[in-house]
Amino acid sequence: MELARYIRDIPDWPKAGILFRDITPLLANPQALRAAVDAMCAPYKDAGIAHVAAVEARGFIFGTAVAARLNAGFVPIRKKGKLPFETESITYDLEYGTDTLEIHRDAVPAGAKVLMVDDLLATGGTMKAACDLIEKVQGHIVGITCLIELADLQGRPRLAPHTIHTVISY
Repeated sequence: MELARYIRDIPDWPKAGILFRDITPLLANPQALRAAVDAMCAPYKDAGIAHVAAVEARGFIFGTAVAARLNAGFVPIRKKGKLPFETESITYDLEYGTDTLEIHRDAVPAGAKVLMVDDLLATGGTMKAACDLIEKVQGHIVGITCLIELADLQGRPRLAPHTIHTVISY
């Protein structure tokens, strides 16, 4: 299935000069959604993944589906102040300012195999912070899988040495 045809281009959103890749048409089509999840899981189906981790909000869409498909647990990585139990946190730089991500301290047993998931890989800043957070709680990152990669934004080098799998590349 040609999944790229289910991605809608929205020019100048959220601001002038940005070409937004809208995944909502793909999410609305059951066959495309199933094919996308299957493609994101394919390299990892026999990797012994114990947990899938993703950052809110769009990462949760694919993260939970990938976790269910791989028969793994799901680990939510959230913005600061959203988790009710004891947390570990990491603060990272954004284009204009900083942000903080948190995870429950007991979300991943030490050494557990973790697959990182997101809908989109752009500059890699948020995914790098999420990976650092999983490693901070001693999870073992097996790989990163994303539906879309914006290759011109050079997110891959920032995520080295992790293995990265993407389904659609622009």
